[in-house]
This record gives sequence, structure tokens and C-alpha cells, in this order.
Amino acid sequence: MAKAQQPSAKAAAKKRIVKVDTYGDVHISASFNNIIISITNKNGQVISWSSAGKMGFKGSKKNTPYAAQMAAADAAKTAFDAGVKKVDVYVKGPGAGRESSIRGLSQNGIEIAMIKDVTPLPHNGCRPPKKRRV
Repeated sequence: MAKAQQPSAKAAAKKRIVKVDTYGDVHISASFNNIIISITNKNGQVISWSSAGKMGFKGSKKNTPYAAQMAAADAAKTAFDAGVKKVDVYVKGPGAGRESSIRGLSQNGIEIAMIKDVTPLPHNGCRPPKKRRV
């Protein structure tokens, strides 16, 4: 007879308890290659997260509005079950799935209170490379 496997102490300690309020934040990072959605409480502790890669999309399909909507729906479902009802949305990056990910959140029962673009913009930071001589 095989012994029933018990989870190790390290695996049990790794899972931490996050205080879930009804009001939280959604951080959407939309790059040219992928989209990452993190739903946090107001302290910044992650309640649920998802990405286009986690949803099974590969390569250039990760940077599509459909992949972003699926990832947002997955994260929203987990957070809604945990107790999040209303969120502020912070969108960062130039990716294709910015609007569709917000649509995916609202379709899964999460009310959106505010949408803010927090894409970093340089104040003419780095020096560009020298001009090509052909």
C-alpha cells in the first residue's frame, strides 16, 4: 500500500494569506510581446494574476486583444470568487490588449471605478544612436 503524500512544509509555508477587500486595484502591463494582469488589494498584495502566456497562447498570438481578454477574464474570475467587487484600473505599456482586457474584467462581474494610464514617458532621457551613413 502506498502512503498518502503529505505536502512538504516548504510548500505549505509558501502559500500566504492575503487580506481581500471588496475594493482593489488592477495593474495591466501590456508590452509588445505579452500582457500581464495583476489584481491586488489596496496595500498592493496580489490576490490573483494572469497573463496571455499562462492562458496557453504562444508567440505572436500573446499580443492580441483576444488573448488579453481571456487573461483578464481568468484573473477576474479568481478575484471575484475571493471577494473583489470594485476596482481601479492602472494600464501600462503600448500593447494591443489594453482596452479588451478592461472589457474582459467588466464582463466577469467586476465594477470598474477608475481607469488610469501609467505608461512611463521619458523627459528626453536617453541619447539616440548616431545617424546611419550609407
